[in-house]
Amino acid sequence: MPTPSASPPRLSPRTIGMAAAVITVLIWTSFILIARASADPARGGLLTPLDMAYCRIVGAALLLLPWGAYLVQRDRADGMAGASWLGLSPLSLRVTVSVGFFGGLLYAMLAYSGFAHAPALHASVLMPGSLPLWTALLATWLLRDHISPGRAVGLGLIVLGDLLVGGLSLLRAFDGGQVWLGDLLFMSAALCWATYSVLARHHRLDAVRATIAVTTFAAVSYVPLYSVLALTGAVQSHVFTAPFKEVLFQMLFQGWGSVVISGITFTQMIRYFGPVRSTMITALVPGLSAIGAVLWLGEPLHWNLVAGLVLVTTGILFGVRAVSLAGSPCKAARKLQPSAGH
Repeated sequence: MPTPSASPPRLSPRTIGMAAAVITVLIWTSFILIARASADPARGGLLTPLDMAYCRIVGAALLLLPWGAYLVQRDRADGMAGASWLGLSPLSLRVTVSVGFFGGLLYAMLAYSGFAHAPALHASVLMPGSLPLWTALLATWLLRDHISPGRAVGLGLIVLGDLLVGGLSLLRAFDGGQVWLGDLLFMSAALCWATYSVLARHHRLDAVRATIAVTTFAAVSYVPLYSVLALTGAVQSHVFTAPFKEVLFQMLFQGWGSVVISGITFTQMIRYFGPVRSTMITALVPGLSAIGAVLWLGEPLHWNLVAGLVLVTTGILFGVRAVSLAGSPCKAARKLQPSAGH
């Protein structure tokens, strides 16, 4: 009588949660470093910022559009009359356009454009640092969220940190540099992602379906138009002339890594650690990306960057801790609805 084969060992929820946290932090940190190295012409970057956005959207679309079509067909087969758009997005046209414009198209264009003007050290402080600030302000305005005194202190520290970095670059704008422009683009990108996060909370969107909808809108609205403009020479582009391995790398990392994989791992991290502890874990990103910018990109670490980084990281941790102490886990989860994607 044959001996039954032993089933392969299953990973524990703790192991899965820890792995998801490590992958998320690594991808979010690498996003800042790779985007700066790839979009900075002075470092030999072959692609323009809009080329980078193109690669990100196309790469993600190769996976997520078929996934979206499958979800739409499955919903219809199960007799669920859920809204969809073009048979690709599992959300309605109105919701797909609103979340896709801010979370997919505009965010990518602004973020990659910022990396062409400002160093990764500035992005390390201003993008993760501005996100909690913009999200809190928008949620207060649109969702009638209440900002507790503890959260207000945390947000105040974030503002001071952002001013130390972005404010000083604005003061040097008349010296002829363009770092200030990159800083404004970073903060604008964070505002776009915060808008997407608040819209996702408002519509109570599932993370996977929201990511598919974001990518669907960006792919339908941006990819055909930019392809025509690039091929006809109407815009400066190297996406069709750069080495294939460079384009493929950007599609895989920016699209599959930054959009798809980090979206899944962040959601898995939320399931195990909860929203409060997860946000505290991702507060490692500013410091890690700043260290990476110094070690691998050779960027100078000035006093205002160090001070801004400390203030922003402290503000994030302080604000999250305030939310954790303010009420039950369910209440905290509503205040800190996960928002993935870098």
